[in-house]
Amino acid sequence: MIIRTEKSAYLYACGAGAITWIGTALLGHRSEAWDASLYWVAAYPALALVLAWTSFEMPLRPWRWVLAAMFTQAAALFLSNPSGNLLPLGLIMFAVLSLPLMIPAAIGACLGRKRITI
Repeated sequence: MIIRTEKSAYLYACGAGAITWIGTALLGHRSEAWDASLYWVAAYPALALVLAWTSFEMPLRPWRWVLAAMFTQAAALFLSNPSGNLLPLGLIMFAVLSLPLMIPAAIGACLGRKRITI
């Protein structure tokens, strides 16, 4: 899939984040996806690959795609459990979980910039 605009990159990153969270929660039979081992074994690494590809296609400021995906997961969590008792802690956790994803996004952006210059 070729991403041609920033809007489509945001939609792609947000869609990947939502699918990662909702799919893992449903398949792992948990209310929160990060409680399922499937999230850490398959979904989180797959999200890293999706974000690397998105950054490869749109290499300018790749951190945007990571934050879009992770905070879409936060929105999915809030929609599934709207009480929000631990919402501030959850937002901090999503911010922390976005940090390792910055590495594949940066690598994808670097490769994408090299592709453009060649």
